[in-house]
Amino acid sequence: MLGKLGMMGSDTILAVAAAVAIAALVLWLIARRSSPQYHNLPPGPGPAVAIPTQYPWRHFHDLSRTYGPVVTVWANGRPTVIVNSVDAALFFMEKNARDTADRPSNLVADEIFSHGKRTLLVGHNERWRRLRRALHHPLQPSSARDLRDVQERLASTVVRDLLHSPARFQDHIQTYAASLVVYMAYGRRTPARYSDPDIRKVVDGGKHLGILLRPGNYALFNTNRWLQYVPGTLRTVHAWAAEELALYRSQLADVQRRVATDPTSVAPCFGTYLLENKAKFELEDDDIAYLLGSVFGAGSDTSSSAISIVVMAAATHLAEQKAVQAELDRLCGSSPPTFNDLQEAHLLQAFIAETFRWRPVSSGGFAHQTTAQVQYNGLSVPAGTSIMGNHWGIHRDAEYYGADVEAFRPSRWMREDGTEFNEKMKHFQFGFGRRVCPGQHVANNSVLINAALMLWAFDIRPEVDPSGNEVPIDTLAFTNTANSHPLPFKASFTPRVANLDAVLGHGEH
Repeated sequence: MLGKLGMMGSDTILAVAAAVAIAALVLWLIARRSSPQYHNLPPGPGPAVAIPTQYPWRHFHDLSRTYGPVVTVWANGRPTVIVNSVDAALFFMEKNARDTADRPSNLVADEIFSHGKRTLLVGHNERWRRLRRALHHPLQPSSARDLRDVQERLASTVVRDLLHSPARFQDHIQTYAASLVVYMAYGRRTPARYSDPDIRKVVDGGKHLGILLRPGNYALFNTNRWLQYVPGTLRTVHAWAAEELALYRSQLADVQRRVATDPTSVAPCFGTYLLENKAKFELEDDDIAYLLGSVFGAGSDTSSSAISIVVMAAATHLAEQKAVQAELDRLCGSSPPTFNDLQEAHLLQAFIAETFRWRPVSSGGFAHQTTAQVQYNGLSVPAGTSIMGNHWGIHRDAEYYGADVEAFRPSRWMREDGTEFNEKMKHFQFGFGRRVCPGQHVANNSVLINAALMLWAFDIRPEVDPSGNEVPIDTLAFTNTANSHPLPFKASFTPRVANLDAVLGHGEH
């Protein structure tokens, strides 16, 4: 048989292997479904219903209308529990965080593409704890505050760029995000451009990861790991992995070279911190390369999307935009907003929180895995089960956020008297429990200062066509990736501050 396989083409081998795998899977599924531990799972459509590949988070939310807020879906014989309500998310991911902090094994995305070194995907074990400790100091709130001057300068540059080339607003936002993360991770003081080849490679790597993590994608390889050895399989994934690792290694080598030859060219950064504390955290060079690369990739990807969503929300909700602008005028007058001005910017905070809820960046969330049985309202989720907090569905929980969950209404985030932001209200933009994004403080500050400066400086509206009609903005047009970005849309930026360029000063170019 092996000899005959060796004479076949790779497509034929893969077809035979897939047929064998599917037959084995059917038998295994029958046995698995009859197992007592799966008899009391949350309800769902059953294994015969495939998970759609396009915007699965919307499908999961639709399922909650039929089956309730906690739903079970199946892929290749394995159940995944989908959480679609705030109450269930708090129960599973916060109250039972100890038992739901693990990650499901992922051969393709974790072991092959990420070489087992991407903190996002590492299991809840001692290695993960070491990596999180290494991330803690550079990303804690006090360190995030130290970045505020840099964020203010870079955000002012965005406003200046919008003044001179408003049609390229998404490029300017992406340039902000890239410049900040290369400063944070690698100590580069020169602002980056989103078109830089290395930054494009990082962006591509994020897209590749999103493809690999999409529910149902490559699931057959996780349940039949031997398929990875079939000639010709996963060739593209291996190529992606090699390119990303080479990039991360080259970026780390550049930091090491600059520290050795011209230390003044390297701002204090995450890279120098990890190199100085390599022994303390028991890190190898590739561990450091991936930690820096993860900050580089995730930080630029999520922040640029969140800021673009602020623009989308402002352009399509003019009354809410005007309310925030009136607040900024009262707090800042004719001076550009700074972080110090924004401590009392309650309407702005509510506006941003509503963008996080209305169009969450990580729409489907990332899968956790239970390490012990968890009981919920008479249902049972066994140990070893994947569980996903579906950000799209959770943020449409009418019992928590109000019946008008499809509407963009920042006032839902204000206290009853309408004067202060209600900090007790929750959103889950940055994940859950022990797996919450460690960069959330930096990301929050990026969205805050960019939103403040743009809304203070400009009236943002849909672009007008040659006939004088506004060009509609499709607020559901997003990429189908783990971290979703608005697809290109058109908006106009009309200055509302006289002599804006002069008011901004020279800034950073």
